[in-house]
Amino acid sequence: MQRRMFLKTLGAIVPAAAAIGRLSAASTGKKQTVKIVEFDASGVRTGVVELEKVEKPESEWKKQLTAEQFQITRQAGTEFPGTGKYANNHADGLYHCICCDTVLFDSKTKFESGTGWPSFYQPIAKENVRVQGDNSHGMQRDEVLCTRCDAHLGHVFDDGPPPTHLRFCMNSASLNFFARGKQQSS
Repeated sequence: MQRRMFLKTLGAIVPAAAAIGRLSAASTGKKQTVKIVEFDASGVRTGVVELEKVEKPESEWKKQLTAEQFQITRQAGTEFPGTGKYANNHADGLYHCICCDTVLFDSKTKFESGTGWPSFYQPIAKENVRVQGDNSHGMQRDEVLCTRCDAHLGHVFDDGPPPTHLRFCMNSASLNFFARGKQQSS
């Protein structure tokens, strides 16, 4: 009984402490940081780095992104199935966040899910994405976001193939694809 009460209390304190930390950082002007894993153009892990979280006003995101990219990444929208440019992409390479360029997925983990969205059985590094509950549209799902900029990427489901049995069902509009070994143009 004491353990249950402890866990309930902890469950209430941790989110509150995180919110206070964000407010405190905002009030002092201190930028929030996150740890992500960086990769070279061939997909080789180069190390873990701590970077400032990318936070921009809505007006800046609207200048940077197309209307569709903004609606999906900043407002948690979804593409119609089969309409995304990467749904049928079978090229070898890396998928980056459209908003902040963080490497998110490797084509080696992409599979045909039959859903109409690009699907992966795991992110390139667990540090580069985060998952949170999503109860929108009368459904209980797990939303996938970019760790660095909080871009909405899609959802993760537990009906994927081995070895993880997960299906990271992503929106093409939230991603940029770069062929393996090719440097992106800045």
